[in-house]
Amino acid sequence: MFMRRHSLVTYAVWAVLVIASLAAFVLRDYMIGAVGLATLALTMAPAYMAERLHLRIPVYFYTGIVLFLFGTIFLGEAYKFYDRFWWWDMALHGASAIGFGIVGCVLTLLMFEGDRYAAPPYAVAGISFSFAVTIGVVWEIFEFAMDQTFGTNMQKSGLMDTMGDLIVDCVGAGVGAAMGYAFLRWRMRAGPMGVIAEFMLRNRRFFRRGSEQLVQDERGETDDDREGRASKLRQQIRALEAELSECEIRVEKAEEKGEKAGGNEATPA
Repeated sequence: MFMRRHSLVTYAVWAVLVIASLAAFVLRDYMIGAVGLATLALTMAPAYMAERLHLRIPVYFYTGIVLFLFGTIFLGEAYKFYDRFWWWDMALHGASAIGFGIVGCVLTLLMFEGDRYAAPPYAVAGISFSFAVTIGVVWEIFEFAMDQTFGTNMQKSGLMDTMGDLIVDCVGAGVGAAMGYAFLRWRMRAGPMGVIAEFMLRNRRFFRRGSEQLVQDERGETDDDREGRASKLRQQIRALEAELSECEIRVEKAEEKGEKAGGNEATPA
């Protein structure tokens, strides 16, 4: 079931949404109730989709998704946190950009089966940055479309709000891309970089090479150790090839002797 194996924070957010939605409907505040149920559905959707696609999302990363949706939709829109706290919108944009930067890194590594030797760190970081910024731009287009079509006020102060959001998105995307670079270049696995490693280890069928490399790192093997082991294997392969070649020569000689002996026996006296 997609409801299992989540953090206590995630379950607490779901409980708050259920209680707040029921209370809102009792008090006939249908807008708050509807927003609460919509937020609940959106926070559960990634877990449901991951189960359908046979993906295993790291627990703490999923918690971040739930908190982001809770803060954006329920607190931000229903309880007007965007108006109460001037920094609320900037904080959410920055956090989401970092998250999308990490997602971009994971998606890029997916093309290389997670092989850090085949994926240049600077290229992965560049793609991750572009992915996160693109998501931010698409969101700003969505806000503009909603304001123009339905008369909402998602852009708040207009151009200044849009440009401020895009600047924060670029900074957050840069941070997320830098984390991906650090993971690949220096094998850093502390904090958010550990999310990348955990995602690869929990989905080994998509990151076969990368997960093997991570397991080797956990065993304390260095590049020199792996190169030494590979060198020994190559030497053993060459020795086996030499033995096989000698066996083939012996077999050929034995067959030639057998043919000659048969020919001598067939010759009349």
